[in-house]
Amino acid sequence: MPKTPRKRRNIGDIKLEVEDIALTSQNADAQADENIFPGLQEYSQEVLDALSKDALVPTPSNFLLYFDRLLENKSSRFKKEVTSILELEDNSGNDTNTLELEKSLKLGFKSIKDILFVAADLYKNISIMNKILKKKKLEIDNSDDNQSVVAIVNTLEHDMNKLSSIFTKQIDSLKTMYDKTAGIVKKVENETIFDNQFGLYNKRYFFSKLEQEMSLIGEFKHKSSIIAVELSRLLAKNKDKIGKNTLSLMTKTIARLLLKTSRRSDIVAHYGNGVFVMLLKYTDISSAVKASQRLIDLVQNSNFFVADKEINLSVIIGIAPVITTKTSEEIVVEALKAMDTAYGDTREDYAVSPLAAKEQ
Repeated sequence: MPKTPRKRRNIGDIKLEVEDIALTSQNADAQADENIFPGLQEYSQEVLDALSKDALVPTPSNFLLYFDRLLENKSSRFKKEVTSILELEDNSGNDTNTLELEKSLKLGFKSIKDILFVAADLYKNISIMNKILKKKKLEIDNSDDNQSVVAIVNTLEHDMNKLSSIFTKQIDSLKTMYDKTAGIVKKVENETIFDNQFGLYNKRYFFSKLEQEMSLIGEFKHKSSIIAVELSRLLAKNKDKIGKNTLSLMTKTIARLLLKTSRRSDIVAHYGNGVFVMLLKYTDISSAVKASQRLIDLVQNSNFFVADKEINLSVIIGIAPVITTKTSEEIVVEALKAMDTAYGDTREDYAVSPLAAKEQ
């Protein structure tokens, strides 16, 4: 049975304050940057005020979401200064550690396959040597050479057969270990959160985070959105002219741009077949449209060069609201449908799901 939604906490009477922090400079660099912190303190208070205004509990998670969201409206200088401070912190969470572990695991799996390929090549070469020896033996048998030569060849053949038998057993043993390891890796892979092809989260992890966000929306009543992004199908239609490898590089470029434009609170994932999805937390449809327009402009200004020819990159985006009356799968389907709608619209490179109008 679904859990009964808890009542949203009433924090209207909670007074949010930030204590003054005395900072002591330890060196010249710290003294040069100390004027940043008063502005950061004021900004932190602004974030807390925004949380209070929206009746949200000032948990670390909510503070981080609003911290990133409000930062978008600040000056580029302030954003750069704040980012430089944040980079000094250790931001490696459990997901980051998991990603690194999975990368190592995939590299280990590749090494095992490489070992098997080398062993297989060695076995193949031994088989070739056996064939050569048999051929030479037939030639000697048909000649008038000394019988001792035949004896030597027979002895060599015997030794090679023994060596081949040993390697065959080793290959069988190695294959058994490989199959066992592959099974373990496959089992782990089913629980992974990382898409190795594009360096993003995978579809399974995205849905887990989307369902988690839906539960939060059910409790706190805020608005979030998702967008589906795909490389222009007009480019894909010219696959023969552009080249399969070039299209693959273009798609990877889109993945990198998505990461570049995303906030730390956003979840960017590869949905499949070159389609990407992004969960925009605490973002209504209007803000999601603006984010999509910025992404479209960024992509269009990141032209791709193949030899001496310039190819204009373009994407299509579908936008849908995250609502609790639909399943996570249905919400993603709405974004995918909106993306298909955008392909038939010559005015814009994005479209909003009709579901958004029902939520207005």
